[in-house]
Amino acid sequence: MKKTILGGLAALVCLGMTALNAPPARAEQTIYNTPLPSTIRVAIRAENPSGESDPRGRILWVQTVPFDEYCEDVLPNEWVPSWHIEALKAGAMAVKMFAWYHHLHPVTIDGFTFDVDNTVNFQTFRYWSRQPETNAAVRAVHNAVYVKPNGEIIELNYRAGYRNSPNWQYRNAQKMAQWGSEYWAERGRNWVQILQFYYMDRTLRWI
Repeated sequence: MKKTILGGLAALVCLGMTALNAPPARAEQTIYNTPLPSTIRVAIRAENPSGESDPRGRILWVQTVPFDEYCEDVLPNEWVPSWHIEALKAGAMAVKMFAWYHHLHPVTIDGFTFDVDNTVNFQTFRYWSRQPETNAAVRAVHNAVYVKPNGEIIELNYRAGYRNSPNWQYRNAQKMAQWGSEYWAERGRNWVQILQFYYMDRTLRWI
């Protein structure tokens, strides 16, 4: 019996030492321990023959952009500025949370470290392409976030989807349909209801 007890104590000591020597668990990045970025690093890629930034083009430089201005210069290129304001607000939230998540998960390619690039690899960014309608949507959701119930910051993915359709298939895939946001806005849903339709197990918080 004495041998068994000593063996158990030795095992506990070993387990304790293992726990002490193990690397600390990485804390989840939440709205409670991670501030909204003030800037974001955007890799600018070379243009293709049509004059559009090429998702496969080489990286020319990395531009540091104020975070709010980045969102303003993405939204009119991902959503249509003439769409209903509630669709634009839903889009502004998706653009914002996608950018925030990638700001926390930078990448290094060809010696350049950045958060996002300016193409559809991430979100289409065109400097100073902002529009009054999309700017208003970005400002409307400035103090709002759409996160996991524990506040964890995650990317909100989206796809074009199909016109004149709720795009149920994207709801099941945890992606918002851009055309779907306009579909629901035209039918009286506000931006929060649109987000709730496409993203499961997410919650609105104010910061």
